Amino acid sequence: MTSHLSARSRLTLLYASLFTLGGTALVLITYLLVAHTLYDTTTTSIPADAQQEIEQCLKTAQTRGAGVPGKCAGLYASGVQAGARTALTHLLTYSLLSLAGVTLLAVVAGWVAAGRILRPVHRLTAAARAASEQDLSQRIALQGPRDELRELADTFDTMLERLDRAFTSQRQFIANASHELRTPLTVMRTAMDVVLAKPDPTREELVSMAADVRQAVDHSERLIEVLLVLARNDQARALTDPLDLAAVAEDALEGRTASDITTTTRLAEAPVTGDGVLLERLVANLLDNAERYNITGGTIAISTTSRAGTSVLRVVNTGTVVPADMVERLFLPFTRLGDRTGHDGFGLGLALVSSIAAVHGGTVNATAVPAGGLDITVRLPRRDNAVTPASPAT
Repeated sequence: MTSHLSARSRLTLLYASLFTLGGTALVLITYLLVAHTLYDTTTTSIPADAQQEIEQCLKTAQTRGAGVPGKCAGLYASGVQAGARTALTHLLTYSLLSLAGVTLLAVVAGWVAAGRILRPVHRLTAAARAASEQDLSQRIALQGPRDELRELADTFDTMLERLDRAFTSQRQFIANASHELRTPLTVMRTAMDVVLAKPDPTREELVSMAADVRQAVDHSERLIEVLLVLARNDQARALTDPLDLAAVAEDALEGRTASDITTTTRLAEAPVTGDGVLLERLVANLLDNAERYNITGGTIAISTTSRAGTSVLRVVNTGTVVPADMVERLFLPFTRLGDRTGHDGFGLGLALVSSIAAVHGGTVNATAVPAGGLDITVRLPRRDNAVTPASPAT
């Protein structure tokens, strides 16, 4: 039954049990010692002088001498007081000795019990020390009753797991970003090395080299801009602007002239609270992704609606068939569908969509269209239900 008690209840029972056992031992030891002392006192022979006085008092009392009963009573009272003083002295001495012994036993028992109770705390400390040394793979995995200590250990394990995933994702993100940033630098270096290696490059060759360098610079600039947006999304933001997803979508659609792709809209009121620039970037990235991975003569359908306390943005596009196991991976940074060089994107569009939705307290869900393409739905809290979102982990 005690296995189902909380740590607080078990500690209370432990302290109460130790106190009760200590008190019982103290009372029992004191009683036995005092009883032994009283027994020895009553069985000791009476001294000769005391015996003579008692006999004389008894004889005098038989002759009914005046004042004798009073003397006998006084003698009796003096004996009682002397016996009481002796008993109290022994009681005090034995009580102090018993208290010292029981206190020593209580210290030993408390030390052992505290060590058993604090054992999970020591494991928590060891895990925290290991985590501080960049080893996030250790887990406490505390067994036993599900009490406060077990809950603390499980929470700590969950925190370590989240930190491990975040750091792993961050390291992978940095590695991918470094690779993506080195690619345009390599292109520029190659273009310049090829032209400068010639003893007398022509004007056309220099112009071609400049065009290649300019294209690589533009590529790097766009990539750095997206990375900066992702970095800003990881920080706490004050998203308090009243917005309408329908109006945001109209702004993102303005000026788009995708050739051979038909775009249909069904925009209903969808009030949210957030950052207008970021939400417009979210819609623009969804449209860019729908256009970039579409097919000739394909379609894009964008709609906004509001229901059940949630404002919904949905973008459906035609395109190539997306494997089911690839859908979730598309929201990871630097993940592209198919060949890395088949498109001019960075593989950050949907990752940025997920980051912006998370910083607004929303979610993104995607499913593969059986005939080809993606169906992406973004759900954000309605303006009257909007809450302060938590910062996401990239």
